[in-house]
Amino acid sequence: MAVTAQMVKELRERTGAGMLDCKKALQATEGDMEQAIDFLREKGMASAAKKADRVAAEGTTYILTQGNEAVILEVNSETDFVAKNEGFQVLVKELAEHILANKPASVEEVNAQTMPNGATVESYVNAAIAKIGEKISLRRFEIKSKGDNDAFGAYLHMGGRIGVLTVLEGTADDAAAKDVSMHIAALNPKYVSRDEVSAEEIERERQVLTQQALNEGKPENIVAKMVEGRLSKYFQDVCVNDQAFVKDPDQKVKAFVESKGGKIREFTRYEVGEGIEKRADNFAEEVMNQVKGN
Repeated sequence: MAVTAQMVKELRERTGAGMLDCKKALQATEGDMEQAIDFLREKGMASAAKKADRVAAEGTTYILTQGNEAVILEVNSETDFVAKNEGFQVLVKELAEHILANKPASVEEVNAQTMPNGATVESYVNAAIAKIGEKISLRRFEIKSKGDNDAFGAYLHMGGRIGVLTVLEGTADDAAAKDVSMHIAALNPKYVSRDEVSAEEIERERQVLTQQALNEGKPENIVAKMVEGRLSKYFQDVCVNDQAFVKDPDQKVKAFVESKGGKIREFTRYEVGEGIEKRADNFAEEVMNQVKGN
């Protein structure tokens, strides 16, 4: 019988296996849903389903550079213990190599691509889930390129808890680029320079600072001047060029990079689990509720 998209979707929801694997299973079993589930279980592809609703907010960041190309990625697991697992670390490295070689545009595109062993990336990760025993997922990645006279700054903090990839233009000083990445890891700026901050964001900040000054009882005739001073401090908080360099606070980061003959073109900073709502299990409260229920 013909395998429909709805059948594939149902099998995927019931097993957690990849879409292509679900389609193959249904084709192999002539559309029999239960046999298809067994087919996937036998191949170790359905064991990931039980873990599909778990929160994977631990894991690692990783950076791979090859010549004038580099990739930074975040791969999540459920526990920090698994993030230190050798099998997990090998998987992360293989994903980085695959992404840099194939240049996918999105995580979805990565998952549908084929690994050297013939399996899809999604199936390959699901096999790792079955072996390691935790939900694992490629969360995000960015591919960067540079010229021969530019430099990559690759820095992993706390074994990958934070990863920063910086691109310097006009200098091939990798050590300086790495120093900038270390600075970015520590201070977490959002932008390279002021011209990257949108007019809307600047105006919103100006209004907040104006109201703060008025609430402090400052005279209206000096509020505008105070606000511009505080806005300058805001730029120092969010723009790496305006920040005092961590390794030499007497100079700005921009001045440090210029002393090497270059400028910061761009950077990407990943921190493991940022923005993911972590599940907080309160076991004491859970036990108390059970006691009250008895």
